Amino acid sequence: MPPPWLIELIRRAKTKSDPTPHRSIREQLARFGLNTVCDGASCPNRGSCFSRGMVTFMILGNTCTRNCKFCAVSHGRPQEVDPEESLRLRAAVENLGLTHVVVTSVTRDDLPDGGAGQFAAVIEGLHTIKGSPTVEALTPDFNGSYTALNTVLAAGPDVFSHNVETVPRLYPTVRPAAQYKRSMDLLAKAVKTARSGTVVKTGLMLGMGEERGEVAAVLKDLRASGVTMLTIGQYLSPSLWHHPVSRYVTPEEFNEWAYLARSMGFKSVASGPLVRSSYHAADYYREMQAGGDSMAVD
Repeated sequence: MPPPWLIELIRRAKTKSDPTPHRSIREQLARFGLNTVCDGASCPNRGSCFSRGMVTFMILGNTCTRNCKFCAVSHGRPQEVDPEESLRLRAAVENLGLTHVVVTSVTRDDLPDGGAGQFAAVIEGLHTIKGSPTVEALTPDFNGSYTALNTVLAAGPDVFSHNVETVPRLYPTVRPAAQYKRSMDLLAKAVKTARSGTVVKTGLMLGMGEERGEVAAVLKDLRASGVTMLTIGQYLSPSLWHHPVSRYVTPEEFNEWAYLARSMGFKSVASGPLVRSSYHAADYYREMQAGGDSMAVD
């Protein structure tokens, strides 16, 4: 059971402070048949994010080919790729007037390119909107395919993101189909290959059984790879059948991780109990673009 202070944070995050943008997002999602990771992963921030006009779209369906033990997204046999999805997503973004768009996907190991072509189509479509919103692409590992990675990067995302999620020792338990080195290599390759101005980002969860030294080692690896944006949040088990929570990290410890990460050279750090991969993504990206270093705790 989460401690009382965390339960209160979750309660506040679920509060719909402004129903108008929340209703608009729900209407557009329903109208265009779009998925969000906010719903798919049961994010505790979706009420407050939707109320602020923020949403993270999830493309390539809502069924993942992997079965990570921390994730609430459904897994199994996915549906066919929808060639019209990028057009519908573009229309929804334009109708909502979004200025920063985060796009992620389920993992599609069944596809030859891992879904990279669909990411590229979505990014390219978003860049044709008048005013051209900035685009953040949060991708799976594409089974380590640099060809797939280059397909996404060639479309010109403003932020390329891929989450390492946890420490290498826990990969066989919580990410059995993933590999720590493969994810780290993908991030390093993105740093080297991305166009000038593209920011590379990743995210970690704490509370799955990791040790402090292991987390520090991951941060060191990430900096060595060139990653500059980082999110660190509390793992919350979606159900009794998922990987259990080993501990609830205090806000004070999240502060410590934020300061350590900044001292190591990360330019943007969001660290707190309810921080997620796309947590206030637009705010942190704009702070970096304005030339300032950003660091926040939840």
